Amino acid sequence: MSTNIIRQIVLDTETTGMNKFGPHYEGHRVIEIGAVEIINRHLTDNTFHVYLKPNRMIDIEAIQVHGISDQFLKNKPIFSEIINEFLTFIRGSELIIHNASFDLGFLNQELRICKANSKKIESYCTVIDSLKLARKKFPGQRNSLDALCERYSINNGNRRNLHSALLDARLLANVFLSMSGGQIKMKFMEIMNTNISNNKINNIIGLNNTKCINKRSLRIIYANEQEKLAHEEYLDSIQQLNKFCIWRQ
Repeated sequence: MSTNIIRQIVLDTETTGMNKFGPHYEGHRVIEIGAVEIINRHLTDNTFHVYLKPNRMIDIEAIQVHGISDQFLKNKPIFSEIINEFLTFIRGSELIIHNASFDLGFLNQELRICKANSKKIESYCTVIDSLKLARKKFPGQRNSLDALCERYSINNGNRRNLHSALLDARLLANVFLSMSGGQIKMKFMEIMNTNISNNKINNIIGLNNTKCINKRSLRIIYANEQEKLAHEEYLDSIQQLNKFCIWRQ
């Protein structure tokens, strides 16, 4: 039996700055790329991370955000030296980016500067903008990466001082898995954490309601091996995100 493999790459960049009056990538360059891999909704250890020499000065406002200095990048590679490795890593995947137009604008400019390839990033992979997904799921609410981390109880403490492309990619991967994974918190867990009597709990879930269930009329349908495997994989994803899975206690 063949198994469909879904490969997703979550990506973030840091740059020398952004133009306040024209296209955000005009005159500015990518200085860090961080990307992590998700296979069938499991975050793997396979990553792509590189710092790049931009051949221009970094804006002071940008340094205050990511802490990357001109001196630090002095001996780093330029984009043309890592282009093949980068394109190989993302090729054929679903590329997940928060506010995708920003990062794609910079990356596609880097491809144009190389002149080795006239294609855009979008020709190597499909792109999913997690910001658009968040705005659709939470209309009218704050949907920055920090806001989404808070909403899904994902620890982003390391990001509060300085941004990092690889750190932000990992955080976004966890946010995306939570945002696209359906129900995160179970209502009955909230009930069990309150001082409600056992009889009241039983009434809530229907155990004391004789009109609710006729046990003799129920047909038992057992899960097959494929369904059991899918269930265990889903529990793995819950445990990976929240470090706790009530079904495995």
